[in-house]
Amino acid sequence: MVFGEQPAYLRVASDLRQKIVSGSLPPHTRLPSQARIREEYGVSDTVALEARKVLMAEGLVEGRSGSGTYVRERPVPRRIARSGFRPAGGATPFRQEQSADGVRGAWESSSQQARADREVAARLDVDPGERVMRTRYVFRDGGETMMLSTSWEPLAVTGRTPVMLPEEGPLGGCGVVERMAAIGVVVDNVAEEVGARPGLAEELLALGGVPGHVVVVVARTFYASGRPVETADLVVPADRYRLSYHLPVR
Repeated sequence: MVFGEQPAYLRVASDLRQKIVSGSLPPHTRLPSQARIREEYGVSDTVALEARKVLMAEGLVEGRSGSGTYVRERPVPRRIARSGFRPAGGATPFRQEQSADGVRGAWESSSQQARADREVAARLDVDPGERVMRTRYVFRDGGETMMLSTSWEPLAVTGRTPVMLPEEGPLGGCGVVERMAAIGVVVDNVAEEVGARPGLAEELLALGGVPGHVVVVVARTFYASGRPVETADLVVPADRYRLSYHLPVR
C-alpha cells in the first residue's frame, strides 16, 4: 500500500491538536470558528468541519449549544489497581484501593435472578437459559461515577447458600474468593480480557461522558478447578482512569 499526502482535514486537526496539547489553546477556550479555520488554513468549509469533528471524536473539544465549540478540560487519569495478590481481610480490590488511597469510595448494587444469555452462558460454561445471579454495581469516588460493573454467578454453585446474594448475608461485600471459600469452592484462577469500545448511551449517561467517548471494558472470570464460578464486565471511562496491573512472578 502506498501512503499519499495526509488529507487536509487531518492536517488541520493535527495542528489544532498540537495547540491544545501545548496550551496555546487552553481549556475552556473557544475553538476558532469554521470560517476562521477556513481562512487561516486555506481550506473549504467541509474540511474545516471535518477537522472539528476529529477533535470532538478524540474528546479534546466539546460543543456547547448556542455558544460554539470549546477546548475540554483534560482530566489527569487516576489509577485503578488490578492485583494478582489477594486483598487482606477479604476486601474486594475496589475497597482495598480506596483504603490505600485514603479516600472514601461509595458503591451501590442490586442483585436479581436472571437467565444466562448466550455470551454469559459461554463464559460460565453453562447452557443458555441457566439461572444466574446478576448483580449490577455503580462505583463512585468523591461523588463521581468511576466504574460500572455487572457480574453473573451460576446459581448451580451459589443457590440456596449464605453467599447467594453477593452484597448481603454474613459475607456480603467480600471478594469472590472469600465468598466461594465459605461454601467449599476453592477459587484458584482468574482471567481478565481488556478491550476498548465506544460507550453505550446508558453507560455514558451514568459515567458522565458524551456520545463517542471510549470506555475500557474488563471481562473477568474466576475459576475453581477449571470451572467458572463468576464472570463480570467492568466498564471504566478511558479518559479519566488507567488500569494498573501488579502481578506476582512465580
